Amino acid sequence: MRVGKAVITAGAPYQRALPLQTLIDCDGEEKRILRIIVNHVRGAGIEDIAVVVHPGDEAAFAEAAGEDARHLRFIPQESPRGYGHAVYCARGFVAGGSFLHVVGDHVYVNAKRQSCARALVELAGSEECPVSAVQPTRETVLGNYGAVAGPRLTGRPNLYRIETVIEKPTPTEAEQKLVVTGLRAGYYLSFFGMHVLTPGVFDILEELLRSESGRVTLSDALAEVARREQYLALVSDGQRYDLGVPYGTLTAQLALALHGRDAAGVLARILEVVASRQIESAEAGGNE
Repeated sequence: MRVGKAVITAGAPYQRALPLQTLIDCDGEEKRILRIIVNHVRGAGIEDIAVVVHPGDEAAFAEAAGEDARHLRFIPQESPRGYGHAVYCARGFVAGGSFLHVVGDHVYVNAKRQSCARALVELAGSEECPVSAVQPTRETVLGNYGAVAGPRLTGRPNLYRIETVIEKPTPTEAEQKLVVTGLRAGYYLSFFGMHVLTPGVFDILEELLRSESGRVTLSDALAEVARREQYLALVSDGQRYDLGVPYGTLTAQLALALHGRDAAGVLARILEVVASRQIESAEAGGNE
């Protein structure tokens, strides 16, 4: 199964401004977040990339992409019908093939300097089925993500066959339906924001869009994928940083810095700030 194209979704109202912000990448260069994400996708060997954007944002995203804009096609999401609809907007671009999908509000960091996307693409190619990257996630933040459950494949500790998909489950739902053998208590497998999907997902999304009058989630479609064909979850050895949560951009910047060429200097500065804060707290306590 060849994966020759990628789709980045960035059209949601809460999401559209995030890829346009600037961070310092691992190489020490200032970049728009969109470029950081695009470079990660290109690290998987994919050069043909679509970005689903809010109508009218095409020019801003092209500018943010800089020299990487030549690899991109911008697709407006004309109707705000949810995440699943955003993916569906790229159906014509994908043109019947399998594709890598990455969300536009996450930054991905891998200590091994290997693209998380490449590992996912290679696994999907060898197994010839859809694969989603997942990460063990504590229950207190599980409501920010879709989550999955299913049996671990024999002899492959980081690979699971997905049987259940739930969008943003509550802790009670997770405890009842998403317990996975081998994870520590209070942790569940949540989506990493990165998937390799087969073209059949578009048929499912079309069915959902026709039957539902409101917003359609991608998790709803992926739950149906799990019922129709083999669908795997790969526990990624990288980390994903959600830019849309409080301090999300700050956390992503720290992660990039601590995995980059200036890691030692950045760590020293962080320790200086922490030490200074501890001294201030001690002095304040002594004056009471």
